[in-house]
Amino acid sequence: MGIVSLIYGIIHVIFNEDMNSFDYVWFVFSGISLIMYFYEKKEKYLTLENGIIKQNWPFGKKMNLNEIKRIRHFAGDYILESKNKELTINIQSIDEEAMLELKTELKKLNAEWSKKNDLPKPE
Repeated sequence: MGIVSLIYGIIHVIFNEDMNSFDYVWFVFSGISLIMYFYEKKEKYLTLENGIIKQNWPFGKKMNLNEIKRIRHFAGDYILESKNKELTINIQSIDEEAMLELKTELKKLNAEWSKKNDLPKPE
């Protein structure tokens, strides 16, 4: 998306004689898209360590695993709920190996599982 915006911006600057400040928004949008792409490529989407699950993006949420009271699977997301907050995990953003690790850790928790969850209830 960032590359397409950059190409469109360049073409617009070359072929448009009547430029205004709004026309440069394509370059801003392109820059933001490319920065987000490279950041997501470098950083993992999710980190599980020291009993804390954390989303690795600016303003990402984190939650202590021992605070999780309920786990729901809805529309391709895992929704982890504690008494005071909620953490939504987009499972399409996680590779297979990391997803197996996440499932293993979630199975260990003493949490209520929703009926539409593809993870079995802990025994």
